[in-house]
Amino acid sequence: MAKIKEIYDFINEIAPFDTALSFDNVGLLVGDYDIEVSKVLLALDITKSVCEEAKNFGANLIISHHPVIFQPIKNIPFDSVIAILIKNSISTICAHTNLDIAQNGVNFQLAKKLGLSNLSGLAFEENNPIGLVGEAKNEMSAKEFALFVKEKLECKGIRYTQTGNKIKKVAICSGSGGSFIENAKEKSANAFVVGEIKHSDILKANEFDISIVDTGHYKSENVIIDPLKDMLSEKFPNIQFFTSEIFSDRVNYL
Repeated sequence: MAKIKEIYDFINEIAPFDTALSFDNVGLLVGDYDIEVSKVLLALDITKSVCEEAKNFGANLIISHHPVIFQPIKNIPFDSVIAILIKNSISTICAHTNLDIAQNGVNFQLAKKLGLSNLSGLAFEENNPIGLVGEAKNEMSAKEFALFVKEKLECKGIRYTQTGNKIKKVAICSGSGGSFIENAKEKSANAFVVGEIKHSDILKANEFDISIVDTGHYKSENVIIDPLKDMLSEKFPNIQFFTSEIFSDRVNYL
């Protein structure tokens, strides 16, 4: 077994919590550092079903990407996620934007899934690198590239925009990264893979002749969970780490 502080310190090494963007809330959000753990559950988000899953596994720590506490809390209903965590003595460590920008973090894992090479930063925010730009292994049409992304990320559905350009240079930004379309243009990207993008940014991408591939927020970020589990398992061989089998965004396509 190990104490939560040891796991916290390791995550802090690979994705320093002080690099999180100013709006964020990361770190140990529920629980105490001196609690010992032998089983840990990893999930992109902490929901009631994920809490129940942790209980069933016998895990007293959940590590998530999205913060379980983000906005100020004014009251805690007994059936809320926070109340359930406290009632069942389940601690939480949340690594959000610090994990997005980490060397082996979310965007790196997204680029790896897509087989991109010659990686460089897409943009900077609060002096932190946001997103990546790389080269696809093969040149493809916009439709071929969208189908490739769909397959590699195991998406049930995907949105993309058609352009006349062949796709070779690709910008990526996990999650809500659509606002960086102008940075993608500056980097001469032919396509921009993103988890969420607004209508106005799609129109801007059309003007720039950049193909948008919208994977959905969940699919653009869940790529980090298995690699993070592997890193933690290697560091703490005496602890059992589980990835959530229950959590999904429940998005279906007709």
